[in-house]
Amino acid sequence: MPLLSRKGRITIVVLCLGLLLIASLAMLKSKPQREPRTSKPPLSVDFISALPAPLAVTVLSQGTVAPKREIDLVSQVAGRVVSVAGQYANGGFFNADETLLQVEPEDYEFSVTRAKAQVAKAQEQVALEKGRSRQAKREWRELGDKTANALFLRQPQLNSAQASLESAQADLKKALLDLSRTAISAPFPGRIRQIFADLGQYVSPGARIAKVYSTNIVEVRLPLSDRQAALIQLPTNYQNSQTGNYPSVTLRSSVGELSYEWQGKIVRTDASIDIESRMTYAVAEVKNPFKADLSLDRPPLNIGLFVQAEISGKTITDAVTLPKDAVYKGNQILVLNQADQINYQKISVIQTSKDSVTAVGITRGTRIVSSRIPLAIAGMKVLPKKQRLVGNQSLDEEVTL
Repeated sequence: MPLLSRKGRITIVVLCLGLLLIASLAMLKSKPQREPRTSKPPLSVDFISALPAPLAVTVLSQGTVAPKREIDLVSQVAGRVVSVAGQYANGGFFNADETLLQVEPEDYEFSVTRAKAQVAKAQEQVALEKGRSRQAKREWRELGDKTANALFLRQPQLNSAQASLESAQADLKKALLDLSRTAISAPFPGRIRQIFADLGQYVSPGARIAKVYSTNIVEVRLPLSDRQAALIQLPTNYQNSQTGNYPSVTLRSSVGELSYEWQGKIVRTDASIDIESRMTYAVAEVKNPFKADLSLDRPPLNIGLFVQAEISGKTITDAVTLPKDAVYKGNQILVLNQADQINYQKISVIQTSKDSVTAVGITRGTRIVSSRIPLAIAGMKVLPKKQRLVGNQSLDEEVTL
């Protein structure tokens, strides 16, 4: 076996010395000392103490103003338009039964004259037949016979003359009715939305004259979700009865930088629930929306105006209004027990807004965590810091504990 070279012997000596040094360091190393683990302090949170109280609910909705009655004025006679009213124009106002448009009446006046002549002729024929009938009765009595033939007494001739008179009188009524129809009007006070015929134009029976709507009452259809509808005592229509409850509604709209209000009533709901949106549509009515009110100095409630609506709802007992950050998963809150541990509790939400949630089912004095905890775990201990008393109004001032 060949002997190691001098370089190899030096390498082995260095390795042995290194191993010896490492073993010495390991033996001389001090053992780590155990230290008690320091626990993190509990998370500081704000909380509110619930004070349930009655709350008169206001339900928000929106809609567009529309006329309650809107019709097409249609000509029932033919002729040329010979005159129109001064207000007969798009946007013009008119009174009930006010003549808006006059069709040429001469042809219908001629018909009335001819019908009167026919009536006079028929009256003459009736008078003649009555005289002949009386003469026939005298002649029959002179013969000494107690029974007489109806034909001999000219009864059929008299009946025919009377029928002719009634027919002539009916023709006269028809001629007078056609003459009255040459003056076209609406049965209610209203406003003209659009005209389709004007001065000098020939119109035929059934021709559209104008589209008009009533100005006595306007209405707004307000969509309501199931939750909103449950908060309002809506008028209920049955086949044989109707409730007399009409909730108040305040309509608001902005014109420029100014906001105006109109008061109305919810008078009915649509005949069915909308099958696409599943919304219930309540109909609000406002009376005399175009009459000026100098004390309020507001514009008229024009057709087509978009309005916000505040509907007076039911009074909810034991309601609590919470900040929106205090509600988790839509219907849960974090409550504190006696050991300052948090737990989830379900609530019944009756109304939500941009910044708050109104709910019921919360016991008086319940401590509700108002600070948002991103990863809240049931049973986690927290440190209550600030308390606020909250009922069904705006949150009260903070009280530091």
